[in-house]
Amino acid sequence: MTVKNTIAAVVVTYNRRALLKDCIDRLLAQKNAACDILVVDNASTDGTPDMVTAMTDSRVRYRCTGENLGGAGGFHFGMRWAVEDGYERVWLMDDDTLPEPDALRALIKAEARVGDGYGFLSSVPLWKDGTGCVMNRPGVAREYEKDLSLLGEGLIRIEQATFVSMFLPAGVIRRYGLPIRQFFIWADDIEYSRRLCVRGGLPSYLVGNSHVIHMTAQNVGSDLARDCPERIDRYRLAYRNECYLFRQEGVRGRLHYLRRCAAAFKGVLFRARDHRLRRIAALLRGMAEGIVFRPGVEFAARGEED
Repeated sequence: MTVKNTIAAVVVTYNRRALLKDCIDRLLAQKNAACDILVVDNASTDGTPDMVTAMTDSRVRYRCTGENLGGAGGFHFGMRWAVEDGYERVWLMDDDTLPEPDALRALIKAEARVGDGYGFLSSVPLWKDGTGCVMNRPGVAREYEKDLSLLGEGLIRIEQATFVSMFLPAGVIRRYGLPIRQFFIWADDIEYSRRLCVRGGLPSYLVGNSHVIHMTAQNVGSDLARDCPERIDRYRLAYRNECYLFRQEGVRGRLHYLRRCAAAFKGVLFRARDHRLRRIAALLRGMAEGIVFRPGVEFAARGEED
């Protein structure tokens, strides 16, 4: 089909209709920059389909996955959709992400500055009070000093980021594949960004004057020792997925993973106030499953070469 804009904002949603509405409104109101909005709905049951399909702006497009694929499956679905429909750039975000009015324009200007050959650009993720969003802190690249001239312009080289405002060329997605849908939740964006930067060697940047607000309930990172009981079982997926992720990075990656697991185990023993055995079981199950977890990277259909 003929697309209206060359940039597609891929927004993954699940049962957060009010937040999604705010996100779409912010995307439609971007200053001096425009994008189509591809809403990927993980089979919401809260009226999301009716709300989105009732929107009259032709830039808003909607597809339902048919089942809850998790964040990983949703971004896998949406990135494939964007690339195979011919968009040149893809802008990724969750449904609780609110881009500031100049966020997209700043990303476009940064792309012009860094030129071809980059992996991705990331906005600065803020929380509701204007402080940095803890769970979305980007990882500064060890070789950041190679780009000191860009640092002076508000661009810092990073090696990992989350899907809370990640901007990248469709050609990169075609070449390096899609997020691993089998992750379901957690670490899919870290694996993907490190696939591009650490293993692929593509320079990627945090764009200092592109801001988004991540509307999480609390400004805390993931912490197996202190997280609420309802979320404990999710950590099995986190440590399973991270085992796969860091296996791809050789001895250094494996050692890093083992240090993270040891720190989590120690944290549960000395800081957890309840459910210690459940927390430790989630960690150990994730580690064990990760040893045999070997999902494959899938690719979007290749059209005209970039």
